[in-house]
Amino acid sequence: MSALPPTNDDSAIWDIWLAQFRLPVVNVNAEVGTFKALSEAALTTDQLAAQLGVNARALAMNLAALCSMGLVEKRLGLWRATHLARTWLHPDGEGYWGYFTKQIDFNTTLRGRLLASLRTGKRAGDVGEGSGDIASRPAEWERGSMSQEAAEGIAKFMHAHSQAPALGAAAQSVFGELASLMDVGCGSGVYGIEIARAHAGLKVVLMDLKEMATEAQKFIERAGIGKQVSTAGVNMFTEAWPHGHDGHFFSNVFHDWSDATCRLLAKSSFDALPSGGRIFLNEILMDDDYTGPFPAAAFSLLMLVGTLGKQYSLAEFRDILGSAGFVDVEAVRTGGGYYSLVSGRKP
Repeated sequence: MSALPPTNDDSAIWDIWLAQFRLPVVNVNAEVGTFKALSEAALTTDQLAAQLGVNARALAMNLAALCSMGLVEKRLGLWRATHLARTWLHPDGEGYWGYFTKQIDFNTTLRGRLLASLRTGKRAGDVGEGSGDIASRPAEWERGSMSQEAAEGIAKFMHAHSQAPALGAAAQSVFGELASLMDVGCGSGVYGIEIARAHAGLKVVLMDLKEMATEAQKFIERAGIGKQVSTAGVNMFTEAWPHGHDGHFFSNVFHDWSDATCRLLAKSSFDALPSGGRIFLNEILMDDDYTGPFPAAAFSLLMLVGTLGKQYSLAEFRDILGSAGFVDVEAVRTGGGYYSLVSGRKP
């Protein structure tokens, strides 16, 4: 039997690989004292961070994962350990599982990165504790340049986990209302290519660093869609953005960056779009109260140990896009696994 073509839902595969965060995040928080502290008092994130001596931003990302697993809960802005955690994860309890869970946690590399990031708010590689691989060192796109070999590897890596959400995004009818779309930070170009396939009248430009644009061109040729899709080698932070497009599309781009950098990207997009132009962010969204769901919270932990960003909520994106001038910010689930499409309009 032959392999089957991709569908727009690969959430079962996401569940498999995101499960790797469950045991390490429990062990890391047992080690720093999260469950003990929240068993004894209800605390804000900042209060808990001060008591534990950890970074508040990183702690918030850890708490979201723990909350989505039923180990802590948030009420009126205060965190508290649940009955489950007080029974089985309090170090003074008769039912304490901590000695066992630490011994059978063989993902010591991830646990070490999570612990280093929780204590410092930085990637392990940024504080000298990483192994030097792709998950703990500054990404090539942060430096603004890369070798062609590195670009090829990144394109293949990104393409592998983007096919289902690309099909989900492409199915959105809003792209049929556009004449020209620029896929910013396009990677392999899988999103722009699938959106073009689904909307025959739409012209798409795949924009990324020049080395990535070279790799995206290979995927265009493979798809046989060169009459509709082209590339632009542009550093989105240091070079002028191409004009003439009435839509900008970003997938898994904003989650790589800090709030401040996301605001810069939103302003660059706003300035390059015409009146009535649209911005689109394809992301796995956190709940507005930042307590889950688990796929978003676990993906956010990956951002914590590997990038400068996190998974954002719609409320946060509404604030970020609004600060640049966008209005009518909303989100819809695309059917592409766990992804949502956030959109905004330039008045």
